[in-house]
Amino acid sequence: MTGEQATWRIMRGDTLVGTIAVQEGDFPWLRGRFTAGPAFAPFEPWFGESLAALEAEDFERFNDVCDRIARTLTLVAPSGPVADFLLHIDGEAAWFRWSDEPVVD
Repeated sequence: MTGEQATWRIMRGDTLVGTIAVQEGDFPWLRGRFTAGPAFAPFEPWFGESLAALEAEDFERFNDVCDRIARTLTLVAPSGPVADFLLHIDGEAAWFRWSDEPVVD
């Protein structure tokens, strides 16, 4: 599956949270334009918190927030949901990496 020039969806159950129009890839990361859906508002602070934790090098907090995001939301590739992902959103910018297999720490 290629992610280049594709639209990925962020879902919570059957509810669309937002979309990412992928514009470029730099393995293993894909980057694109994020468009928030009406259901994004409750999750927006989580993405700000994850970036703040990363910048502060508070990796325990960063991992906790990323785990919360991955447990609550689903990243859906053009071909279907992915098993595991790490997603960053900052305004209209999104970048993520994904795996077809769950990542075990």
